[in-house]
Amino acid sequence: MDTNALRHFLAVADEGDWSRAANAEHVSRATIQASVAALEAELDEKLVIEDEDGALTLTAPALAFRGPARARVAAAPAPTPKAGGKAKASKGRGRAPIVKGQPKPYPKRQGR
Repeated sequence: MDTNALRHFLAVADEGDWSRAANAEHVSRATIQASVAALEAELDEKLVIEDEDGALTLTAPALAFRGPARARVAAAPAPTPKAGGKAKASKGRGRAPIVKGQPKPYPKRQGR
């Protein structure tokens, strides 16, 4: 079982709302819903029921699964933070290297 999917399920169980669970886990709402759907498919059980008003209710199997899920998440290593930052543009001189004695691979751009 994927630890991230378990974390997402527990966030939904604790928050009781897709959006609040997504904010708590710092992912999109679609990611939370996909993780819970994958977990439901893996367990072959319906875990979360959403009514017409959008309120979420945990099913009986979900209530029983919360304890083992918490134990498994607690035993798993902490997630490593992703390396962030902006991608830097290349400061090269065009796409192809200039070889001495060869003509330039691209015509020079016209100045303004």
